[in-house]
This record gives sequence, C-alpha cells and structure tokens, in this order.
Amino acid sequence: MRGRWADAVWLLVFGLASSAWCLTAATRLGATFDEPLYVKAGLVNWRTGSNKLLMRAGTMPLPVDVQTLPAYLWERHRGQPFDPVADLDTVLPVCRAANLVFWWLLLVYTMRLGRTFGGAWGGRLAVALVACDPNLLGHAALATTDIALLASMMVFIYHFHHNYQPDAGWTRRVLFPGVLYGLALATKASAMAFVPQAMLVLGLWSLARAGVLTPPAGSSLREKGVHLWHATYQLRKDIFVIGLIGFITVFVYCGSDWGTEPTFIKWADGLPEGDLKRVMTPVSRDLKIFTNAGEGLLHQIKHNFRGHGTYLLGRWYDRATPAYFPLALSMKVPLPAIVLLLAALVVHPRRLLLPTAGVALILFAFLPNCRVQIGIRFVFTLMVLTYITAAAAVARGWADQRTGASARVVPRALVGALLAALVATAAWVWPNGLSYFNQAWGGSETGRFLLHDSNYDWGQGVPELRAWNDAHNDGRPLSVWYFGSDPAVSRPPLEAVHLSVLPLRSADDAVTYCPTKYLAVSVSHFSNNPAPFPQHKARLEWARGQTPVARTTYFLIYQLRD
Repeated sequence: MRGRWADAVWLLVFGLASSAWCLTAATRLGATFDEPLYVKAGLVNWRTGSNKLLMRAGTMPLPVDVQTLPAYLWERHRGQPFDPVADLDTVLPVCRAANLVFWWLLLVYTMRLGRTFGGAWGGRLAVALVACDPNLLGHAALATTDIALLASMMVFIYHFHHNYQPDAGWTRRVLFPGVLYGLALATKASAMAFVPQAMLVLGLWSLARAGVLTPPAGSSLREKGVHLWHATYQLRKDIFVIGLIGFITVFVYCGSDWGTEPTFIKWADGLPEGDLKRVMTPVSRDLKIFTNAGEGLLHQIKHNFRGHGTYLLGRWYDRATPAYFPLALSMKVPLPAIVLLLAALVVHPRRLLLPTAGVALILFAFLPNCRVQIGIRFVFTLMVLTYITAAAAVARGWADQRTGASARVVPRALVGALLAALVATAAWVWPNGLSYFNQAWGGSETGRFLLHDSNYDWGQGVPELRAWNDAHNDGRPLSVWYFGSDPAVSRPPLEAVHLSVLPLRSADDAVTYCPTKYLAVSVSHFSNNPAPFPQHKARLEWARGQTPVARTTYFLIYQLRD
C-alpha cells in the first residue's frame, strides 16, 4: 500500500509540474500551423455534427472534439458563437488546456506500463522521462493531435498486453482491443500502421510466454516453420477481427453527413462513354454516405504514399530520405535520456528484452516507410516505448540487486543525476519545447539549420515578434513575411506581406512591397522548399544576401530604410 501511495505522489508531482509547464508555455506561444483549422473545425462539428473540414484535411476528430468541447460549452453558456479567427486568442488557450486530458492519460499509462515490466521504480522512472522530455512538453502545450495519439497507443499496448492470452475469452481477447484500436484510429490515422505492428509483437510475446510457439523436440527446420504457422493461426485471425472492429468503431465515431461526394461525381462524369460510365454516373449521385472516416484515412494514406519534401542538415530534399528520423532522434532526444538508455544497454543488455522494446524496434524498422518527414512528432510512440524500456531495465537491475541475483546495475546516483539534468533541461528550454535540440548538436540555437517545420518553427512566434516590435520599433507598423497560419500576424501593427506570391518586379522589390522600416522573415522560409514559386525563390535569394539587424527565436529582422 505504501508503494501505491508513493506512486500516486510521484505521478501527481510530475503531472502537476509538467501541466504547469504546458499551461504557462501556451500563453507565450502563438497559434501553430494546424491549430486555427482544428479550432474552427471542432466548433463546426459541435454545432452541426459534421466532420467535413477535418476529413478533408485528413485529421481524425477525437482529439479536436475533446479540445474544443470546453469552448463550445462556453459559447453555449454565453449565447454567442465564437469567431474562430477574431476570437482565436480567446478560444485557443482553452483548447490547449483541454489537451492536458490526453497528457495525463499518457502519464498514467506510462506509469502502468513501466510498473508492468519494471516494478514500482520502472513506472516512476518512465513517468519522469516522459514528463520532462521537452519535445513531448512542447506538443502537450498545443491543441494538436500528436499527444492524443501517443496516449491512445499506450492505452492500447497496456490493455492488449494484459488481455491477449491464448485462453482468454473473445470479449477480452478481441472485442475490447478492437474498440481501443478504433479509438486510436479516431485520434490519428497513423494508428492504422502503428497498432497492427504492436499487436504482432505483443501477440507473439504472449504466445511464446505460454509455450505455444515451442515446436516438438527433434523437429526439422521445415517442421518448425509449419508448427509456427499453425501456432499463430489464432493470432492472425484475431488481429484481422480486431482490425475489422477497429474500423467499424472509427466509422461509427466519425459518423457521416449522408451526402454525395462532388469529386466522385466529377470522376464518374469524366469517364469515357461505355458500361462503366452508365453504372458509375447514377451510383455517384445516389451513394449518399459522405463525409465519413474513410475520407480522412484515405487522405493520409495518399499523403504518405506521395511523400513530402524535407529539410535535413542544411539541405532541402524533394523526397523523403531514409536518414531523416534516425538523425532527428539523435538531435531531439535529450542527452540524459540517451545516456540512461546507453547505461542500461552496457550494464545488462538482456534486461532490455521486453515487449515494449520489441514494439519500439519494429516501429524503428518501419521508419523508411514514413514519408511525411516534417517533425519528430511522428515517432513519439517509438520514443516513449524506448523510455519505458530503459526505465524498466534500470529498475529490474535494482530489483535483482536487492535479491542478490545480480550486482550489475545502473548506479542510483547516476540515475538521479540524469533525472535532475532532464528536469533542468525542461526548465531551461521553456516555453520553446518544440524547438529543442540537444547540446550534442549545438542546442536550440542551431536547430533552424538542422531540421524544419514542427521541429523548430511551426508558426508559433508571432507573440514574441510583437513584443520585439513594441520594445525596439515603438509599436510602429512592421512588415512580416510569415510562415504559418496565425491570424494575429495581420493585426496592427503587424502587416503580413505575402512575398512568396506577389508579382516579381525586380530582384530587390521586397523593399517596394514593404513600406515599413523593418521586415521580419520567418526562419522557416530558409529551411522550407526553396523554390515553390519563382517569386518565393527570388525573394529568398534577396533575403539571404541581406544582414539581419536583429532576431527573435523564430524571425530574422531586416532594416529596409532609416
């Protein structure tokens, strides 16, 4: 009982401290690229029941529903709807605070998984690693979907591990995991790939632990293969049914507008004359099942198949590069966490042989298939499972030491020092967890030269720029060439100037388009695609040839005139 109370206090301390980090950081950050759409779409969904805006963007609705519910209840109470643009500064902090529901769910299940594989101290160390990771904190402070997916993955992994047993009933073994899979799909389409990989590893682990996979003595290699195939029949069947239940769940959750799909009608009308067109033309007009979850899932499948250009180590790649995520992890994971993992690996590598490590490894092997390389947030599940594995391995060593089974442990003093360093790192980087880079790569100051998008500048720097303008430009008008979607960039005294698309007159026509003394340029323009339009390329080359007179975290500031 004392151990449970200690766990509760530990969780409460790290949960409250990390929540305070998130709530205070959120007040210092402007809207990131996705948040204005999520706020608008969430309020529309609560008012009308339609997820069309989210499905068109490939965003699953569960996190957005949770985050915008308090704002919707608030507007119902006051009797006047919020304008998602004009009132964004009022609504966004409420939506961001609601994201802490998923943050606490993540912390609770991180502790439960750590306890499962490493005892009490496994859970405590895992919570500390997660609660103090600057990348996770940075995203927990936002009204986005990545922490929600991470929490749903930990919930699924915990319950699947405990419920999937060869002798378990159908409800426990299949139905419950299927519903959890559906809820994970409702948080983010990435669960479509992540959950089956987790089921495969955890299911094989369960069968191996029960002795089901052990072939008869003296079996040949072929006989062993045949035995393995037959022994995993039920697992393969269960994974299929769990997947089916999951898709039914997400389709039910997302609902439908029960309308036609204009693009389907256009496609049918454009078919050449013949039997196919005669069939598909009326079908496209009579099939009133849209909008539905399939649109959002299909959007993300196509997005990943097409891939995305990326920026890595100062170079733009038009296509995804296999080195992206391994290098990004080496840059973004805090050094204390890396040292702890290496210490556990050196001291007793067999203690790392856990189901969480297996899932992390298969996710790591899957990375070359992740072709949307715009943020480390896409591998948060891999990161947290690695943290849980390292924490459990360290704690198992301490338990072995107490029983005399082994004296090879990671010293408690070293672990304490690493956790203290991790806490200091989280405090030092506040409020800019998104743009954290570890010191091995030069720290956050060099981050903009290494990675782009949500790894560093996701459009969140407008409040800091406004403060700079008040302090150094006496609050006078300031032209801004901005990357992002924060509507505050167009509110006086800031003046958004769309240099990427304005007609090109001369190589230095930016001065003509910007009548103000200063021009602020988002640092993302120097790391995003350098040539989406001829105008953008020309203005970018002009900016590279200028010397900034000042900078904020996310903007370079140029003086255009005296």
